[in-house]
Amino acid sequence: MTEETGSTAQTYVLSGRSLVQGRAQGELVYAEVGLSFWGGVEPSTGEVIDRHHPLSGVCLAGKVLAIPSGRGSCTGSSVMLELILNGHAPAGLLLAEPDEILTLGVVVAEVMFGHSLPVVCLGADGFARLQDGAAARLESGQVTVFEQLPAVTWAPSDGVDSAAPKTSLHLNALDREMLDGRHGKATQVAMQLLMRIAALQGARELVDVTQAHIDGCIYTGHASLRFARKLVEWGAQVRVPTTLNAISVDKRRWRELGVDAALGEPASALGDAYLDMGARVSFTCAPYLLETAPGLGEQIVWAESNAVVYANSVLGARTLKYPDYLDICIALTGRAPLVGSHRDDGRKATVRIDVCKPAGADDAFYPLLGYHVGLLASTEIPVLCGLEQAQPSLDDLKAFGAAFATTSAAPMFHIVGVTPEASSVEQALGGLAPRRLIEVSRDALARSWAELDSSTEVAVQLVSLGNPHFSLTECARLAQLCAGRRKHPGTALVITLGRDVHERARAAGYVAVLEAFGAQLVTDTCWCMLGEPIVPPGTSTLMTNSGKYAHYAPGLVGRKVHFGSLQNCVQAACSGQWAGGLPAWLMTAPEAVS
Repeated sequence: MTEETGSTAQTYVLSGRSLVQGRAQGELVYAEVGLSFWGGVEPSTGEVIDRHHPLSGVCLAGKVLAIPSGRGSCTGSSVMLELILNGHAPAGLLLAEPDEILTLGVVVAEVMFGHSLPVVCLGADGFARLQDGAAARLESGQVTVFEQLPAVTWAPSDGVDSAAPKTSLHLNALDREMLDGRHGKATQVAMQLLMRIAALQGARELVDVTQAHIDGCIYTGHASLRFARKLVEWGAQVRVPTTLNAISVDKRRWRELGVDAALGEPASALGDAYLDMGARVSFTCAPYLLETAPGLGEQIVWAESNAVVYANSVLGARTLKYPDYLDICIALTGRAPLVGSHRDDGRKATVRIDVCKPAGADDAFYPLLGYHVGLLASTEIPVLCGLEQAQPSLDDLKAFGAAFATTSAAPMFHIVGVTPEASSVEQALGGLAPRRLIEVSRDALARSWAELDSSTEVAVQLVSLGNPHFSLTECARLAQLCAGRRKHPGTALVITLGRDVHERARAAGYVAVLEAFGAQLVTDTCWCMLGEPIVPPGTSTLMTNSGKYAHYAPGLVGRKVHFGSLQNCVQAACSGQWAGGLPAWLMTAPEAVS
């Protein structure tokens, strides 16, 4: 640290690792909690809309943002690109540890559109020094922290430092051909972007992948469509079988559903652009429910945070938590950096979490636990002990993983005796002692429940199910709960699910039962992309069984939220009212697994 004196307030200088070159100066906005830009930052204004985050309501435009890392959605890179191209981005980004999702959004802006901002990683100790600063200046990995914003204006760099970072990455003959442009411009640019991130990750080699799942097909604004159309214009074609995530509208029915053409047309066009690149029609945020789901040890490239966590943890496939846009780059090249959870040593747990499932706990236990464990684990891979006899279903693991991915930046979790790489706690930890040992208490879970179930209103105007997309078994259970009943006329029940599951649910007779109840089923899109009129305009409070959506909904749609089990949600749909309060199993001391 260097102390400086002069006409401005006392300053100190921190040295860090420059992830993206450039210079900037601005008011310092600091938080000790990671931030998901998707669902956490409004792409059109730069306002923090995550209502659970300490920076809620702060406008990031033109400021130097200091957060330990990103978290949550892979679409954060897409939001970052939107902000840079529409002029509402932070002036610079300071991190405690490298974050590939946010950095990739900056790199895409730089390589494809000639705009950028500096990103510097300071490490945990250097990052902690920022909390008392009022302003910061970034230049070449040096961060000058001021006690007050300097009066002297200091212009950011105009151009882009296009020099490729030094790397020891080994390339094979095909890699070099793609990088040299012999397989077309789209593949060449994809390799350039891939190499930038591989250098950031410290990768030494690339690995072949067998399939891809693209999250970048979500419409975050005009920049997302510009990116995809550039690739199509350059002749992009995927090299591996590729599925598409849920998009921002029901592609076949958005007009019928009353979606404004200002969203429906570009969102649909974005889906078409990825189909033009050779992706298959899938449009689901739960690709693990498709017949193409990967197997144990299979190297893949998946984006969409819940899908990544499920693939790694439950299926035992191997993927990083890939940012939007890097997913299609790897699909176009068939190659991924051999780092992190692609490798044996990158899949080991470092934190042990002991938990006891309370007697009588219903299906709300797993999304609640996932949400809480994600907060505890942060960027580390956890191993959970104490659920060996609980026998969570695949739907339970889906709900756990989606909520975990919302509050954590880690690509996976282990549950001893449940997930395939945790036959024992020793296997999950790789034979090493955990860095941290945490015991989950009933009181701690109750506090997380209060975060998810945050509305004080009794009336419920919407019950939202299917985030992530409903499975066939969830459709069956919901149909059983709804059979012979009718929803309250003032409460909507809407379920989002993939086309494949919808077709199978119709064939099994579940759709007829749900429609007789008064439910609306929507395909191709999911709750993190939906607004009015699917969310009825008069809605002030909605209810969901999704820990993921309970977290994101207050910021995304501006409604209050109740959280509960699937049965609780059906009761609310029938009565139009929330039953209220903590569930009984959270109000009693944890006992043996029921």
